[in-house]
Order: sequence, then structure tokens, then C-alpha cells
Amino acid sequence: MIEFFRNILRLLWKIWFYILFTGLVFLFAPILLIVTLRESWYSFFFKILKIWAKSILFCTGFYVKKAFEQKTEKGKSYMFIANHTSILDVLLMLSIIKNPFVFVGKQELAKVPIFGFFYKRTCILVDRSNLKSKQMVYKAAQKKISAGFSICIFPEGMVTDDMSIVLSDFKNGAFRLAIEHNMPIVPLVFYDCKKRFPYIFFRGMPGLLRVKINSFISTSDLCLSDVSMLNNQCFELILSDLRSLEETI
Repeated sequence: MIEFFRNILRLLWKIWFYILFTGLVFLFAPILLIVTLRESWYSFFFKILKIWAKSILFCTGFYVKKAFEQKTEKGKSYMFIANHTSILDVLLMLSIIKNPFVFVGKQELAKVPIFGFFYKRTCILVDRSNLKSKQMVYKAAQKKISAGFSICIFPEGMVTDDMSIVLSDFKNGAFRLAIEHNMPIVPLVFYDCKKRFPYIFFRGMPGLLRVKINSFISTSDLCLSDVSMLNNQCFELILSDLRSLEETI
């Protein structure tokens, strides 16, 4: 009986979350429409995204604790990567990173009403089943990097609903882009998103979201033959941090 009432509360809480998620997009829609008319206005759009993300996290009972090993420099482009287990990952990335960045994300999200309209106008979309789509991502990313923006990719690709998986294998795209454009990689670790807001509907709870921003990994001395090595280095770094947390629980 207690679990039944807990599930009712979780249901109401998650409904509230998604109301905020879509409702705030609708509220900001007139401003978003204006600032997405020109690519040069993306920095303004990014600031609105940060307000959107922080508002959702605050109003649904989440608070963020950050640990920095190194901080980004204003005006410099980076490749931001992190483990990906929840919709909170997107909100958390937006709320803590100051450098304007562009997401590389899956094409399916463009179908979400209202949100999808702005998503496809501002993000780099990829259809992982289509080789031509993957090639177009590199061209689009190059354009954004040349304009002075950073890139954010969740290298696991798909989000799994298997709670036993700590970290799925990384795709090579983020690391290839970072090497080609001589961008430092910023590996972030999201410790609590899977527990706080998993894709299993009657699971989750508000509370603390811990983030670690690891020391940056330089790509200045690397070439494309080093992609797999760089992939493994980042994977092991994030996996080690996640497992270290599990051992302390």
C-alpha cells in the first residue's frame, strides 16, 4: 500500500516535470522564434536555454553540486562529453556550462511538439542509421566551431533503460571531431541522473545532482589514427569515476 502511494506521488511529480519541460518552451516561444532567425544570435538563444534548464531543475526539486578540476575559458571552443542515462543530462549540461555550445543529438527528438521545432533549428541532428547523415554532422559541426561555439555530444548515443549498465560503449564521433578541430575534451561525470530520473516511469525522486568536471584532455598532438585511443581514455576515466562512487555507497 505504501509503495502504491509512492507511485502515485512519482506519477504526479513526473507529470509536473513534463508540464514544465514543454510549458516553458511554449512560454518562451515568441522570444525563441526571434533569436533563432539568425545563427549569429545563438548566444542569446543559449542564455534562454540556461534559464529554461535551471528553472525546470529548481521547480522539480533538484539542486546541483559541482566539483571542478579545471574551468573553461571564455571565448574558447571545447568538446563537452558526459555519461548519458536520463533526460536530466541535457538540463544539467545546460545549467552548469557557461561557454555556449551546440548539442549533437538524435533526429527523433525533432518530432516532439513545440520543443522539436526549436530543437531542429538549433541543434545538429544525426540519424545514426544513415551514413550520409553522419557525414553531414561533421560539416555542420565545423560551421558551428568556426563561429566560435563549443560542441556537446553524449558519446554513448542511445540511452538504455537497463539500470544495471554503468556505462555503455562510446561512439567515435566526438573524438574524431575534437581531433580534427584541435578542441580540448571536457569529460563530465553525472553521478545521480539515472537514480533521480530514470526512463523507468515509476522510479526516481527529487534531490541532489552531483557533477564532476574532470581535467581537460588536449588533442593538439593527436591525429585521426588516435581516435580509438582517445575514446578508450575518456571511457575509462568516466567509468572509473562512476565505479568509485558505487564502491562508496
